[in-house]
Amino acid sequence: STPAEQIARMAPDGLLLSNGPGDPQPVRNVIATVRELIDRPPGGRPLPIFGICLGQQILAQALGGKTYKLKFGHHGANHPVKDLRTGRVAVTTQNHGFCVDIDSLPADEVEITHINLNDETLEGMRHTQLPVFSVQYHPEASPGPHDARYLFGKFVDLMRKATE
Repeated sequence: STPAEQIARMAPDGLLLSNGPGDPQPVRNVIATVRELIDRPPGGRPLPIFGICLGQQILAQALGGKTYKLKFGHHGANHPVKDLRTGRVAVTTQNHGFCVDIDSLPADEVEITHINLNDETLEGMRHTQLPVFSVQYHPEASPGPHDARYLFGKFVDLMRKATE
């Protein structure tokens, strides 16, 4: 992983925490790097961060949350996920065996934005004060009729606002 100081020298407009396999626990150095970038963002301005799948789990741990192994992992297409802000349901593609424990997140800092309708596990969250958000599913897979495309637009908008 890239150290926070090196990321800061790159002066990024945003940080995408991508998906990946397995348990987020072994990547403690990445979790610490994300925490450092949240606490001391490059240039002194809040850094927009978008986490996807494992990226959400890393982000949650950087914010003080915990993850756990699902009894039955979420794999494949057709997982219904509800956006709690709009009430819309998206058909998503998923591939993960771990999930963020909703109750472990600091309620004063993190808003739950998406829930899996099959088992009510966390599928999305956002920081209440910072340009930081994530989803557990794979929006890049375009599982439905571009149900999740708006997430990338949101990330681009956050980066534009941060650099103004």
